[in-house]
Amino acid sequence: MKKILLLVIAGFLCNCNGSAQKKETKEKESFPITKTDSEWKAELTEMEYYVLREAGTERAFSSPLNKNYKKGVYHCAACDTPLFKSEHKFDSGTGWPSFDREIEGNVAFSTDYKIGYARTEEHCANCGGHLGHVFNDGPKDTTGKRHCINGVALKFKPE
Repeated sequence: MKKILLLVIAGFLCNCNGSAQKKETKEKESFPITKTDSEWKAELTEMEYYVLREAGTERAFSSPLNKNYKKGVYHCAACDTPLFKSEHKFDSGTGWPSFDREIEGNVAFSTDYKIGYARTEEHCANCGGHLGHVFNDGPKDTTGKRHCINGVALKFKPE
């Protein structure tokens, strides 16, 4: 009886995993700008590819954009879509560029379970590049959101 129960549980777990992987692949393909891995690798630096295409994370405090306070707009490093305005940037102390809001319609959201619990992941709405995550611990006097973004995923264009 125990063996049958273990087989049923194992079968159930395998089926759940397979469905989740199919859904993730489908979501990645639904962005207007699509390129092959080799095309992205030819256009992006190794670190940009790691963050934007493999959902990696740059080391905290490593981006020069973290302490950039010039006026301008932050664009996607992969496809040049404007994502965040400098007027919405704040110093969160986390080591990554942080914003209290995105440019509406240019950032897409999904749920990420990679570290064992649900987080809201952010992507460029045009190319699907991984940007970072959004949390509910931002400035209370504005939106209360903290868009924690990898600096290597961004290109800053001064005003």
